[in-house]
Parts: sequence; C-alpha cells; structure tokens
Amino acid sequence: MRTYNDPEAIVSHIIKTTRGQIRLALPLGLGKANTVVNALTDAAIADSSIRLEIFTALTLERPVAGSELERRFLEPAMNRLFGNYPALRYAELLHEGKLPDNIKVNEFFLLAGKWLGVARVQANYIAANYTHAYDFLVAQKPNVVAQLLARDEQGFSLSCNTDISADLIAERRAGDLDFLMVGEVNSTLPFMGGARAEISEDEVDCLLVDPHTEFELFSSVKQPVTLEEHAIGLHISSLIADGGTLQIGIGSIGDAVANSLVLRHRDNAAWQRIMEANPFVGKADLAQCGPFKHGLYAVTEMLVDGLLQLFEAGILKREVDGAVIHAGFFVESRSFYHTLCTMAKKQRAKIMMMPVSFTNSLLGDEPVKRKARVQARFVNNAMLATLLGAVTSDGTGNGQVVSGVGGQFNFVTQAFALKDARSILTVKATRISRGKTASNIMWNYPHTTIPRHLKDIMVTQYGFADLRGKSDAETIAAMLAITDSRYQDELLKRAKAEGKIARDYIIPEAHRHNTPEQLTLWLQPLQENGKLSRFPFGTDFTDIEQRLLPALGILKNAQYSKWKLAGLLWTGLRSPKTPEIQQCLKRLELDAPNTIAEFFYALLIRGGLKKAG
Repeated sequence: MRTYNDPEAIVSHIIKTTRGQIRLALPLGLGKANTVVNALTDAAIADSSIRLEIFTALTLERPVAGSELERRFLEPAMNRLFGNYPALRYAELLHEGKLPDNIKVNEFFLLAGKWLGVARVQANYIAANYTHAYDFLVAQKPNVVAQLLARDEQGFSLSCNTDISADLIAERRAGDLDFLMVGEVNSTLPFMGGARAEISEDEVDCLLVDPHTEFELFSSVKQPVTLEEHAIGLHISSLIADGGTLQIGIGSIGDAVANSLVLRHRDNAAWQRIMEANPFVGKADLAQCGPFKHGLYAVTEMLVDGLLQLFEAGILKREVDGAVIHAGFFVESRSFYHTLCTMAKKQRAKIMMMPVSFTNSLLGDEPVKRKARVQARFVNNAMLATLLGAVTSDGTGNGQVVSGVGGQFNFVTQAFALKDARSILTVKATRISRGKTASNIMWNYPHTTIPRHLKDIMVTQYGFADLRGKSDAETIAAMLAITDSRYQDELLKRAKAEGKIARDYIIPEAHRHNTPEQLTLWLQPLQENGKLSRFPFGTDFTDIEQRLLPALGILKNAQYSKWKLAGLLWTGLRSPKTPEIQQCLKRLELDAPNTIAEFFYALLIRGGLKKAG
C-alpha cells in the first residue's frame, strides 16, 4: 500500500498506472473520495488527453437557494446543517454546462429532483435496479475504485458503502477483476465491522491520509413530518407483525413509520386509542398489534435513522447470524453518524453492512435468507399511483429522471417471492404543484416504476388498500377508498367510461370523508401533545428555524397566486409584532427592513407565521 498526503501525488500515480485512460467507479452517496475525485477532475480539465469516465450514483450536493427568502434562511446555517462538505467539481460543471468532453459521468440513481432539465445528466443516466448496477459497472471494466474509508488499528472499513464495493473487492480477491483500489481516510466515518465491511491494508493499493483535506461528512437534514405522513406511519404500524422482518425507506415517511412503531411498543394503550379513533378505511386487527415481544429483524439497502431508533428502542432485536440489521449503505444526519461512532463496539456489531446482492436479493444462500426473512414487510415511497395499482416513483411522463429505480423493484419482487411477505408502497393522496392541489392517484400515467401486476398494499393518509390478487374492478374500488374525496367522483367516472367497474357502482358513504379537515380532527391533538412531533427523532434546526419552516412552505405555495400573496400581506399587516415573530424576522435579517422589497418580505413572513399557527 502506498500512502500519500498530497492529492496531486496520488492522482499522478493513478494517471501513470492507467496511462490516462481512467474508468472510475465511485460508491453511491456518502462514500465518494471527494478530494481524490476533485483532483482527478482538475487533472482531466488541465490535460484533454486524459479520459475520465465516472460510474456512480447519488452525487450529494448542498442545496442551492431558489429564492431570496430561501437564501436568507439557508446561508447562515449551511455548514451547521449540511457539514463543511466539499462540492464535487464534476457536479458543479454539469450544472453550469461546462464539463469538458473528455470527462463523462454515468449515474444509475440521482439526488431526487436535482437534475431535472440538465440534458447531459439526463442523457447519461443508466436505468438500473440496484442489484443490476454491479453487472452494468463491471461491463464498463473499471480500472480505479476510489472510496472513503474508516480506519482503526485492525485495518479499514468500507463503512457507509458495502453496497457494491464489497462485491467488487471480493471479485478482485478471487482474481476475476483487476483495478486500482484508492482509499481516502476520513476519521469521522463510523468504523463498521463484519466480514463484508472490513478490508485489510494489502487490499488498498494507494491511500490518501491528509488532515488538511479531510472533510465533514455530508449531513442529510431531517425534514419535518407532516400530519399526512404521520397518518401513513400509523396505518403501516398496524401491518407489522411481531417476530417479522422490516425494511423502510428514506425520508420523513420512514421517520413517521418508525415513530408509530415506537409508540406502539412503548405506549401500546395510547397507540390502540389512536388507532381505534382512526376515521378512515384499512383498520387492521388491533388485537394482534401489541408491543414487540419477539422483536423485528431489518434487512434493508439503506440504513436510515428510523431503523437506528427502532434498534435503540429495543424493537429491532431478532438476530440473524449475530445481527439485527443487515444494510447496504447509509447517508444520514450528523447525530446519526455520532450515534454510530460512540456506540459500544459490541452493540454496533449487531449492525452489519452487507452488499446489496445480499440485502436486496434472495439469490445466494437462498434457503438461509428465506428462513430469516419471515413475515417481511418492505415499505417504500412513491410519487404517484394509478387507480389500477401501478406506481411511479422515479421519473416523469416525459422521460425526465427524478431519482431512479434503486432497490424499490427488488423489494417488491422479494415480497412476492417470500412466504407471508408484503410490499407496502406509500403515496400521499395529494400534492401541491405551482400553488394548486392535485391528486397523486390518477387514472393512468405515461411512466411506471412498479407495474400493476405487482400491486400489493397501497397506503395513503386515508388508509391502506390490500390489492394483491384483486380484479381490476376490486382494485379500483379499493384505491378510490383511499383517494382524497375531492377527486373520487372524477376518477370513478373515468373508470366507468373505460368499462373497468360496474356502471352502478357507488363509493360507500364511509369512504366519502377523506379530507384534510377530517385528518386534522383525528391527528392534530396528538401533534399538540407531542405524540406526533414534527421532528420525532430530533433535528439540526433551531427552535426559530422550526417555526419558520411551515411559514416558508406556505409562502412558497402562495407565490403562484396574486390573491394568495395579497392575503398573506393583509394577514401580515394585521398580525402583532410579538417577540417570537421579531426573532423569526431577525433570523432572516428582516427585523429592520431597509428596502421596499425587504418590507414586503417581512409582511409575507409575518402572514405565513400567523397562518401556520
């Protein structure tokens, strides 16, 4: 192993070894060796004879403010919220349209929504299930793998990214692949043990160890959990069997699911009362929903904070080969990394990082996996659903990629391959687009991620629909029962026109009250008493920033309507200048407006704060 403390020196070695024809494999998300990658990019920019081809996924980026108010909110807190994380030069150049032709970037999963309309990224996106990405990568014959590594006295850990890297290294160890393994040490990266996560020093060809270039890990900021998401989490928490297997996805819905499971476990009487008061469809057998005596086992591509919270709450405790969690990668918050780093080694050993060929697939030791993954519930998020049960999670109808398929299809197919397993797909019943509310359940959509023949359990804030094995007419009726009532009649009319449901079918009265007002009546008291917190597992936002978030959201949705903006201005004029409101304005440097624009911004924020309550 060659050790370097100068990025340019390690890049010179890479260029010399590859003769300037670099086919670079980078891990998904957090595990990219940013310092090395940026130095390689700079070298290729300076010398057009160097050919740099990058194969990766989920290039992480700090957010860019889309408005003046967003800038005022984000910039003072950027490092606190996201860490002092160095931007990847190739990403900056792609956004600017200035990446030279001798550098090519292929990604199989994109940071959600960040690359819409960027032609070169959209053109070079590779559609792949997570379990297929390895084969697509190997077909490109990578000659360099560059990864962020954790280090201790025993050796190195792939830490946050065993997902594909562990299999690459195993194949090289077996003599089937040949590439330069380049490591970049980061002392804040949690050392995750286990046979697939740990690698020895002789498996790292060259290593960058430079305190001057070591950077803070990217921090994925927790988003507030809405009442709609808490409702989804509560519905799902009634579908999880004690002694079973669990996978949950990223984001606020994952937090909502975990929070509801913790509530069910720690205060089952309160959870039962909440569920008995549920005014919507899809009530499970609550007699089977007690605390978790046997506990759950988690097998997931992404280790999310919700799973860590379930582990610490004693819910994830069913062991499989000494582990209660098997996961492929993680990208999370600063507190998440700190928890892993400070966790007792014996405790952390129960979280084993594995390749996605293990987590996302039944192939390889299939009988063992089947025995372990009993009563599995695979929970994943979607953007849109059709009345016939198809789901869109990764792209738009015109071919633009929002994110990627990732492992969602893998877990859906696992649910059909395993006995007693279920795929649970969540979709919010409505969305706000350009200030207008629209249904996320529609008759049809030009792009599909999960086809309707793999429909299983669908969940919205208005309940869950069991669609597995149902006829089209039965599916339509079940989907209408969890659709926002403002859109039920239009969708039913279309289904009848297409001859897919009886002409005389009438939506039962019990399903005719799927409204935001009914949801608020059910859950707002629970939010106010702390059972359903907006940040159930903490946040990096200050109290003032938490107060501002819903107000900024209201203002963002109002910007497309002159009448709504006028209403916010009028509300702002009438709202008193309380100390709390003044603190909020001060956080945005609007407490003492100097310009007409700042005066109006201050009024809009005051109106948004008043409306948010």
